[in-house]
Amino acid sequence: MNTRLAFGFTLLSLALPVGLSAQAQDSDDVDSTKPVATETETVETGLTESDSLAQQIVLPGDAVDLSSLIWEKRPVVVFADSPNDPRFIQQMDFINDRLDALDERDVIVLTDTARDSDSALRQKLRPRGFMLVMIGKDGTVYLRKPLPWDVREISRVIDKMPMRQQEVRDRRGDS
Repeated sequence: MNTRLAFGFTLLSLALPVGLSAQAQDSDDVDSTKPVATETETVETGLTESDSLAQQIVLPGDAVDLSSLIWEKRPVVVFADSPNDPRFIQQMDFINDRLDALDERDVIVLTDTARDSDSALRQKLRPRGFMLVMIGKDGTVYLRKPLPWDVREISRVIDKMPMRQQEVRDRRGDS
């Protein structure tokens, strides 16, 4: 599914006032005795589990400080010069298709598509055009790629990291 379309649909469905469908808003048959929600209220139950997971895992790069993620999450940073970059769109489609695999590996995806911004992520990682950066829980940059990677490839790299191998052993009860 196209990422822009998926996010747009989610935002559109959240923006509809509670208790009214888009069709009812346009008709004159709306019962004026029933309370009508204001435009700021949203339909929370319209979120699917995948949408909810996406909101937890995929965040704008300026929303999180990398130092706050150390020992908690594995950041995967996706840079592009524009949100319309075909490589960025493809990368986000790959990510959205396998959010569960990323969640299982404590991954948080940070996006930055503002080429001219002087964000902390851009200052630290110095991207040129599209770039995928994988950072370990210890804050070490493990991988930089100029092309989109699917989640299977990202997962393989993460699963080879010593800390991830220890997490798997701990989960199984091995020592």
